[in-house]
Amino acid sequence: MCANTFLARWLLPVLLALPAGAQANENFEILKNAKKIVFLGDSITYGGEYVVFFERWLTVNHPELSPEVLNQGIPSETVSGLSEAGHLRHGFPRPDLHERLDRALKALKPDLVIACYGINCGIYLPLEEERFASYKEGVQRLKKKAESHGAKIIFMTPPVYDKPNPEFDYDEVMAAYAKWLVSKRRDGWQVIDLHTVMKKELARKREKDAKFKYSRDGIHPGAEGHELMARQIIDLFAIRSPLKDPDPNAYGRIMMFLRERMRVKRDAWLTEIGHKRPMRKGRPLAEVNKIAAENTERIQQNLETILKGAEE
Repeated sequence: MCANTFLARWLLPVLLALPAGAQANENFEILKNAKKIVFLGDSITYGGEYVVFFERWLTVNHPELSPEVLNQGIPSETVSGLSEAGHLRHGFPRPDLHERLDRALKALKPDLVIACYGINCGIYLPLEEERFASYKEGVQRLKKKAESHGAKIIFMTPPVYDKPNPEFDYDEVMAAYAKWLVSKRRDGWQVIDLHTVMKKELARKREKDAKFKYSRDGIHPGAEGHELMARQIIDLFAIRSPLKDPDPNAYGRIMMFLRERMRVKRDAWLTEIGHKRPMRKGRPLAEVNKIAAENTERIQQNLETILKGAEE
């Protein structure tokens, strides 16, 4: 049985039964109408594990949707356009999202953009009004530009900064940036408050283990942190509980193939669109499309295994 036939047979009874177990969620309509979802951000997004966790949930729990998900994060990037002098030791200033944004939106034509900026935007200095204003202006420019290209946009507040500094607490800067971004909900913005959730979860976990960290370097979350990030996005859209007890082997393989597909497409499109950060070049798009298609086929094969188990 081909994948499409199997999915259609499995999805029909699920969709017919959906109202009884579903929760009202207008945000699901955003997801349902998105044929292409683009993630923008810095090195945390570029690493992309939270993007893969989100796409795995989408693949397994909503195979009827199947949007294209593209990761377009760039390490060290800001939305504020700022760069500290110390960053030049790497040989280049921090890249500015706005240098590439128009090209990316024209090339990719997303229906939905999910953006996570902030951790680099205060350039690791104390809270200061001019730097804060640059962050606010950059975020508002991003929203205006995305919407002018016909995309809806969802913002995530920056993750927790968890690196001790005897001179000042940079996480207080992130908290201020997050508070301002959350305040824009009053203007109808879609904002996921990752910072508050992560800070609460970090405190809760440290009650049991005082040495617990989401991030080894205080900035870049590990797998548990990325899963927490993904869960915030999933919770925004969820209309029912996730599929229970998916086949663990097939579930893990889906994650592996999604990760490979994400990385090759990410690098190919970053190279195709262009940016000013020195990075390895991606493969040509024609070559990458073949690799992506092979991974998609493997993802579908493992998805069938999971859905057959749910059907039995």
